[in-house]
Amino acid sequence: MSIRIVGVSGGMNRPSRTTFLVQSILRELESLTGARAHLIELVEIGPLLGRSMQRAELDSTGQAVVELVESANILVAGSPVYKGSYTGHFKHLFDMIEPNALVDVPVVLAATGGSDRHTLMTDHTLRPLFSFFRAHTVPTALYATSNQIEEDRLTDPSLRDRIQVAARQALHVIGVRALRPTAAPKRPVRNYLTP
Repeated sequence: MSIRIVGVSGGMNRPSRTTFLVQSILRELESLTGARAHLIELVEIGPLLGRSMQRAELDSTGQAVVELVESANILVAGSPVYKGSYTGHFKHLFDMIEPNALVDVPVVLAATGGSDRHTLMTDHTLRPLFSFFRAHTVPTALYATSNQIEEDRLTDPSLRDRIQVAARQALHVIGVRALRPTAAPKRPVRNYLTP
């Protein structure tokens, strides 16, 4: 089975902790499947999408981005927390997606924020968005603060463990076995709120 893995980063800056988190998840999925992942960064395509109020108004590049999301066998969706939710350009992209395009597609949810106060954003805003599409959001959502991602590296081992768990959950949904076996955990996987 050929697997198409697509990641969407709602990060609006460069460098972006959100983009780094989404890339980390995509790399894990690539290593487990041997497939090549595709990354969509809203910092690049946001202005292009913003010129179009409806899908029919998108140019060929915008249409290709929307079709790439719709063709995903596994989707990684990440956004920085902005006023308690995802960014406007992130929502605008998913407003362009056909309502039935993501039915049963496994979605790994990811978010970044400045503090632990927004850890439930993944469950309170991202999960309902993908429930509308009848996608299969995996149980393990990923949230990271600036203490867990510094520049271009993960500094929290428990976040790395959670990425591995979420990636395997996504593969389980589509019935694909990982190329590499599950390693014995070095430590229990903890909730991101656990010190």
